[in-house]
Amino acid sequence: MHSTLPVAPPSARSEAAPKLLFLVTEDWFFWSHRLPLARAARDAGFAVIVATRVRDHGERIRAEGFTLRPLGWKRRGDGLIGAVRAIIEILRLYRAERPDIVNHVALKPIVFGAIAVRLAFPLGAGTPARLAAVMGLGSVFSRVAGSRAAKFRPLALALRLALRGGPVTVENPENRATLARLGVEPARIKLIRGSGIDTARYQPLPDPPEVPLAGALVGRMLRSKGVLEAAAAIRMLRAQGRGIELLLAGSTDPDNRDSLSEAELTVLGAESRITWLGHVADVRTVWQRAAIALFPSTYGEGVPNALLEAAGCGRPIVATDVPGCREVVRHGETGLLVPPNDVARLAEAIGALAGDPARRQAMGQAGRALVEREFAEPVIVAQTLALYDELLRETAGGR
Repeated sequence: MHSTLPVAPPSARSEAAPKLLFLVTEDWFFWSHRLPLARAARDAGFAVIVATRVRDHGERIRAEGFTLRPLGWKRRGDGLIGAVRAIIEILRLYRAERPDIVNHVALKPIVFGAIAVRLAFPLGAGTPARLAAVMGLGSVFSRVAGSRAAKFRPLALALRLALRGGPVTVENPENRATLARLGVEPARIKLIRGSGIDTARYQPLPDPPEVPLAGALVGRMLRSKGVLEAAAAIRMLRAQGRGIELLLAGSTDPDNRDSLSEAELTVLGAESRITWLGHVADVRTVWQRAAIALFPSTYGEGVPNALLEAAGCGRPIVATDVPGCREVVRHGETGLLVPPNDVARLAEAIGALAGDPARRQAMGQAGRALVEREFAEPVIVAQTLALYDELLRETAGGR
């Protein structure tokens, strides 16, 4: 797809505008997780470049005034030849653009981008400052905590080497501890919790109708997001005579082997009390219908945007007790945490909130207050801009 888009000439270097280049696998991921930061950097005087695989958001990225550099890689499935091709493409881009700062976002850009930087600037002259943003370690590193040998496995070794030099941001304390166990110097690991939420857009919504009362799971339709566990919990509640509806809001992810297929989701959505909505352009319409947010993820994430949006809209959350979810769900205060893969406990928690409107309202208000205090866009953006400023000041000749 990227080859059909026009490629602009290298953006001009300006002494007044340091170049900030975001390396991200997919344009939708940049749009959903880095847009507020990129806007703030632009407004602070950076020339912003976005290097990514372009699918559906190219024109919107350009409309923001950012320079778009389409790449031919994918999040998964490149293979060895594809990986080499991608690294060569990135290093050529770095040589052409000569950015002042590169922000590698998520694991694959961190590893590929680090290799490309070293190959593009082998003598060191012109090497950009690097900021590695770990958005979540997921299932790949979930066993590091209990294994001394884990740090020597190929993926862990590649990540540790890629994270040499420059600050590293993580979204939750568990990921920070895991990177430290992998050998990353703790002093370089900065905790910046999430991508930030627009609290003016995601405002508290009125309580939705209680007949039928609905819970919603928002996100990509992956098995690891707990889609099947949520459906099983609703079946269990239905068998108990509880009329609770499940809304599944999100699309499939063909590049991810963990994704449910459209056929599977269609069958699931045909069940009583379960509705698959597919992609929803404005998630606030989901929270107008659903009284409870569900997120029974089977492994840790960074800080899920879906939970921040739900809390911003004043919805209590039932989630699993895993990294990332714990940042937003304070058990008994903003929602309820249950063990991963425990359908019975999940159903019990959903049922408890379904039968207690006052508790739902109190948790929703507490969640909204937490988001305003700790996860609002200005809070998160300011922390990252401070890192950019520090990198520029530390770079020889930084502007």
